[in-house]
Amino acid sequence: MNTTIADLAGVDRIIAEHGGRADALIQVLLDVQAEISWLPADALARIAERLDVPPALVQHITTFYKAFSLVPKGRHRVHVCMGTACHVRGALRILDTVEELTGLAPGETDPDLKFSLETVNCLGCCALGPVIEIDGKTHGNVSLARTEDVLKSYE
Repeated sequence: MNTTIADLAGVDRIIAEHGGRADALIQVLLDVQAEISWLPADALARIAERLDVPPALVQHITTFYKAFSLVPKGRHRVHVCMGTACHVRGALRILDTVEELTGLAPGETDPDLKFSLETVNCLGCCALGPVIEIDGKTHGNVSLARTEDVLKSYE
């Protein structure tokens, strides 16, 4: 899947916002990903060219940091906390329910690009466990029944 002409115009705009400076590479990558949800190869090539940095450096950075995605992500990013507090309160059952409802395993995105599922080690809200975070919104004390309701609210 490639970016569109409009996406590349957005890449150019983001680069311009950062003054076309090579030292802004990571921030440019973050901003581009925030706008188009992932970092396709043609966008990476454009960034390397416009910032005058080696494509290998761009590739190295995007594969080193987990924050970057080189594959399309869903419109809704679902994170299930697997930290100790959530784990002892049933996070594995919550994850199983999310997998069953979405048809996804952790690290996968559905073909419609609706949901991406990830597990995380801790979301920092242990008193609310088990926790699901969707698009940055925390849903605490989720039960198996409530998990379905939470997911349906993002359809």
